[in-house]
Amino acid sequence: MKYWLMKSEPDEFSIDDLLNAEKQTTAWQGIRNYQARNFLRDDVQLNDLVLFYHSSCKVPAIVGVAKITQAASIDITAFDIQSKYYDAKSDPNNPRWFQVDLSYVEKFAKQLTLTELKADPALAEMVLVTKGTRLSVQPVTEQEFMHIKRLAQAS
Repeated sequence: MKYWLMKSEPDEFSIDDLLNAEKQTTAWQGIRNYQARNFLRDDVQLNDLVLFYHSSCKVPAIVGVAKITQAASIDITAFDIQSKYYDAKSDPNNPRWFQVDLSYVEKFAKQLTLTELKADPALAEMVLVTKGTRLSVQPVTEQEFMHIKRLAQAS
C-alpha cells in the first residue's frame, strides 16, 4: 500500500462534497500536470490511502482521508469540449491524461493546517511542506501518514 496527498480547492470539490457524493465516491479528474499525471498513471494503486487537502483557500489544511477505489483510467474530460479540462491535443488512441476514483473514508474533527504541519519537526521532509512544491498529487510516506492520523485523533 502507498500513501498520497491530493489537493482540491474546497470551492470546487471539498471533503463534504465527497462525503455527500453518490456512493461517497468521485472520479478524480482534471489533473493537468505531467508529474502529478505520472503518479496517477504509474504509481497510485487500488486501496492506496489519500490525505484529502483543501488548497487555494483561506486556511489550507488536511481535512480527512480517502481511498483509491479505481486505479488509473483515461480522463474522459480531456475529450469533452464542454469541460474546463478539455485538451484539444489529447488523443483517445494515445491519451495523455488519467484519473482515479476516490472514496470517502473519514473527515477529521479538526483540520490540520499547513502552518501546523510546517511547524511539526516530524513532517520536516514531507513533500507538502517543502518550499516550492505545488503538485496536486504527492507521495506521502507511511510514517508521515500515520503521524498525521495521530495528530487528527489527538485533536
